[in-house]
Amino acid sequence: MSAESGSGARARPNRGRPSGPGLGDRRRSPAPTHTRLLALRVLERVQRAGAYADLTLHAALSRSALNAPDRAFATDLVYGTLRWRGQIDFYLRHFVDQDLDKLEPLVATALRLGAYQLLFGQRIPPSAAVDQSVRCIRAAGVDRASGLVNAVLRRLDTERDTVELPTVDGDPQAYLTHVLSIPNWLAHRWIDQFGVADAVKLVEASNLIPPLTIRANSRLVERDELLERMRENFPEARACRYARDGIVLGRAGNPTRDPGFLAGHFTVQDEASQLVVGLLDPQPGERVLDVCAAPGGKTTAIAERVGPEGMTLAIDRHSRRLGLVRRAARRLQLAEILCVQRDVSRPIRDLVVGDGFDRVLVDAPCSGLGTLRRNPDARWRVRAGDPGRLAEVQISILSNAAAVVRPGGSLVFSTCTLMPEENEEIADSFLKKFPDFELAPAATAPSEVRELVGPDGFLHCFPHIHDTDGFFAARFERRP
Repeated sequence: MSAESGSGARARPNRGRPSGPGLGDRRRSPAPTHTRLLALRVLERVQRAGAYADLTLHAALSRSALNAPDRAFATDLVYGTLRWRGQIDFYLRHFVDQDLDKLEPLVATALRLGAYQLLFGQRIPPSAAVDQSVRCIRAAGVDRASGLVNAVLRRLDTERDTVELPTVDGDPQAYLTHVLSIPNWLAHRWIDQFGVADAVKLVEASNLIPPLTIRANSRLVERDELLERMRENFPEARACRYARDGIVLGRAGNPTRDPGFLAGHFTVQDEASQLVVGLLDPQPGERVLDVCAAPGGKTTAIAERVGPEGMTLAIDRHSRRLGLVRRAARRLQLAEILCVQRDVSRPIRDLVVGDGFDRVLVDAPCSGLGTLRRNPDARWRVRAGDPGRLAEVQISILSNAAAVVRPGGSLVFSTCTLMPEENEEIADSFLKKFPDFELAPAATAPSEVRELVGPDGFLHCFPHIHDTDGFFAARFERRP
């Protein structure tokens, strides 16, 4: 826990206590801790501008002087508040006299941040949670709301037991929405799709902190060798259950600070993401195209497998994000990766080498609802109509990618979502549109992923079953 998280924190210059000129006046409104104020500003930007929490938090932390414990505390405050916003809002609506959604965004965010500390911060004294929330709202320039924030959070602290939460037996949809904290529309969809019991397990797993998983760079180091080395700093490290080059490190720490990361020995990548490349099964010497390459996790995994005698072409529509692929390739010493900026929603036949690519990967843009444990803000950013809208983009990209697969070659379509209109329905639509392709039979799936490919021929990964992100993938074979 952060050194700033409780009332017993050791004193630090200019952190939480005033000093210098005007001391007498400033004691009436002491400064908040830098950690909580940073979290408030990140959350407010996510709420107001729809910014991505991970990118916004990373940028804020990179500009701060916070030490490691305080950075971890700030991360917990941001992700925890987003993860549990549904339950937090359910409580707050019992103590806020006006519509919570009509409050100034910054005020609502301050209330949610304070409520998260009261409801879920087991080592945070309630007095610190309330006091620091008041200091934050004042420091943010909304002094007029300090009385409201103080009164609401104090009532929440003393009267929370009077609030009756929905139960799964009494109202399953309300339970998923207000207790397990997902939007009402998504609760309805997942109950309809998976049934109540599995929907509850799925959302419970989506609220857990995900494991840290890495992929050994097989061009530079064997997985078992890297595993033994990583156990020095990650004693819980173990080989992934499925991914052949994967290692699960545990749920705490920062592997990017390990010397092996800078040396290019591994990439941080969820096991399900690694398994998409396992289904693609690129072989040494092959020509492979990754059409939605950024930020490069799957691209570099492909390059590691095809070897220096093979060719990996990475394309993406955003030049800045394509720069992430180049950066990863340099770090991993994969000089043969080629990067081209292209919009794959338009034809790309001019990129064909010879009679086409041996294998093509379409890791399509999607709603990302399989990654809620890693990106808790996605549950509030994605709207009910988004999966259907994204499906139109996905089928367009998949169609253009199909045109550059050589006869006898393979095409893999994948997403990190669990919505049928972005997954199975796309696969079915593609097969109807392109009769020269067929779905690869489950029995022919590579051994690495065979256990995860169902009788329908599709690969499914679920947080509550496999402790991975939620992923879908289908492998199509072009007839010779």
